[in-house]
Amino acid sequence: MLQVLAYGLPRLGEKRQYKTLLERYWNGKISESELYTGMEALEKERLDTYKAYVDHYPCGELSLYDPMLDLAVAVGLIPRRFQPYRGLTTYFQMSRGAQALEMTKWFNTNYHYLVPEWEDQPLRSDPTFFQQALATAQKLGHPTALLSLIGPYTFLALSKKDGMPLEASSLETAAEALLPVYKGLLQALQQSGAKGFLLHEPAFVLEDPPVPLIGYLYHQLAEYPIYILTYYESVDFYPRFVELPVKGVGLDFVSSEGNKKAFFQYGFPEDKVLIAGIIDGRNIWCADLLQKAKEAETLAQRVGTLWLAPSAPLSLLPLTKAPETKMPRAVWERLSFAREKLEELRLLAGYLRGEEAAKAAAEASAALWLKGPLAIHPPTQARLQALREEDFQRPLPYAARAPLQQERLKLPLFPTTTIGSFPQTEDLRALRKAYREGKVSKEAYEAQIRAKIAEVIAYQEKLGLDVLVHGEFERSDMVEFFAEKLEGFAITEHGWVLSYGSRVYRTPIIYGDVWRPAPMTVAEITYAQSLTSKPVKGMLTGPVTLLNWSYAPPHKSREKVAYEIALAIQDEVRDLEAAGIRVIQIDEPAFREGAPLKRRDWPDYFRWAVRAFRLAARAQPTTQIHSHMCYSEFESILPYIWEMDFDVISIEASRSKGTLVQEFRRFPQWDRPIGLGVYDIHSPAIPSEESILKVIEAARAVLPDALIWVNPDCGLKTRRWEEVTSALTHMVSAAQKARASVTTPPNA
Repeated sequence: MLQVLAYGLPRLGEKRQYKTLLERYWNGKISESELYTGMEALEKERLDTYKAYVDHYPCGELSLYDPMLDLAVAVGLIPRRFQPYRGLTTYFQMSRGAQALEMTKWFNTNYHYLVPEWEDQPLRSDPTFFQQALATAQKLGHPTALLSLIGPYTFLALSKKDGMPLEASSLETAAEALLPVYKGLLQALQQSGAKGFLLHEPAFVLEDPPVPLIGYLYHQLAEYPIYILTYYESVDFYPRFVELPVKGVGLDFVSSEGNKKAFFQYGFPEDKVLIAGIIDGRNIWCADLLQKAKEAETLAQRVGTLWLAPSAPLSLLPLTKAPETKMPRAVWERLSFAREKLEELRLLAGYLRGEEAAKAAAEASAALWLKGPLAIHPPTQARLQALREEDFQRPLPYAARAPLQQERLKLPLFPTTTIGSFPQTEDLRALRKAYREGKVSKEAYEAQIRAKIAEVIAYQEKLGLDVLVHGEFERSDMVEFFAEKLEGFAITEHGWVLSYGSRVYRTPIIYGDVWRPAPMTVAEITYAQSLTSKPVKGMLTGPVTLLNWSYAPPHKSREKVAYEIALAIQDEVRDLEAAGIRVIQIDEPAFREGAPLKRRDWPDYFRWAVRAFRLAARAQPTTQIHSHMCYSEFESILPYIWEMDFDVISIEASRSKGTLVQEFRRFPQWDRPIGLGVYDIHSPAIPSEESILKVIEAARAVLPDALIWVNPDCGLKTRRWEEVTSALTHMVSAAQKARASVTTPPNA
């Protein structure tokens, strides 16, 4: 039997209704009932879209913030500081309040999830949210048989206790506590109409999962109709995985070859549904349906029931390419966003069933890829071929560079700075929009941007910051801004993707060779520097982040693309240096995020990722190169970070309660200054001077004073000016107090 399953359809909606509804509710402009009414209309749009293309699809996906948080509430895993639970008020306190749950990246994606916290509290089942999802689907004429939930093992594997992941013994203890409540949840939902459960278990693809514990969990849940989804990588314990007592298992046949090899080596049980992730759910290029049909036919010959599916949730894709009217035609015709992926699945099934229209569409898709690469730039190719090993090295080692930079910059101990951006107010966004639409002239636009730069330079000098920034008022997004100025990138008009909460971004598309036709930031940075004697940082996004936060080109190695981008950034670095800029920050927040999920594959990734950064950052010895990273698990990659050979790095140290700083005790060769993210910019709560001093003092217990910088943990563009002023005033004062407690001068 051949059918089609789809899941993870983006929850933003065609007109970003999701974002609008949440933000209007948070701002008190609509009531709770109006929020739910709007979400019901959005759910109808989503379910109707599914029904038009596929046989099976779930309800329960339309989270009001994050699916991990939804399950935490459903099983009663609510930290004491949020009790008693008071519905949406508490839900949003947990997600975005002053003491919100920790937020970090979902596997190797740019989506952020909320980390469940264990406090040995008694758990209890509360199926309300998922019961409402079932009732809504039934009301809207979609008596869908499947309900989407995070699987029990992934929920446990991504949870923390006392700020640390659950270790083996505590994982088993937590599993014993979770199991009866999770069973109770499934039972209640089955009684409410769920005919089956689509359980997401991407943690199965990580290295060395506790297979006996996984087996125990699912044998205890064997009475329920469960379909397990795994994605983003292959499953290392394939033989035992496919024998779990469930109705169906999902395998990603796109991200790597592991699942294919295991499938053909070990076979597949006749009594289970194979959910074959055969259409790429993470990238935006259309499939060669003729090739996919051959793959699907070989799978179908070896199983009893085959469900064709995307390789991963479609939530990391824009909804549809239909409204993209300004995209180059040669690029547009090869794109496939979420809705187009549903059409590809429908056509693939139709091809296998012998439908003539589907066969014609498959042949057309194959013909697209016979046209060859979309854009080649011979000068860039020549530069790549001419690279030598010395091109990946700074002219002097750090120990020789540091005194030269200090002599040039003359910075005090505990230098203060910010990460780059300042508040992006409504009037500023309106100005950029008017300029894009041609309603404001280039001259008028640039004059207003320069005025804002002048204001923020004076503002920072008044606060007493030591290294200044120009505010990034001309930039909508740290990746999109550079993608618009580099050749080989395409930008969508409506291709919004959800990052966390209501925060969205448009992921650029790399379609050809990348190169820089002209300077990108020099005019704004040099103007800012002309207004002050203090150093102003040149602000650039690094090659690894530009790659990892874009859709990569087809049929081209990521390493090669990273080097192309690095050469473009290197050109900008050299122009900034020639203009007299003394400090340049090359941000790499996605450096860790792009790493393979299996650590055995790390060495090759970090080899080229480190080299790409070093190629981009090949500055003069007297130029101080900074980098910035945030909201990732850095502890395990400190050796790779050190190899990047920057001069200063800034990191997040607020939501992680400064525990990351302690990791430097285990890395004694660390010799680079670290800019501590001393407060959380994602919360509206204003940090006290005392709280910032505590972070600084915790760092001083581990690091020499000369290696400590003081800064927020990320850019300030999402905050209000009054919040920023109070927070930075406290930050500067805390740094000055720490400085006053030291009698040794910084260059002694």
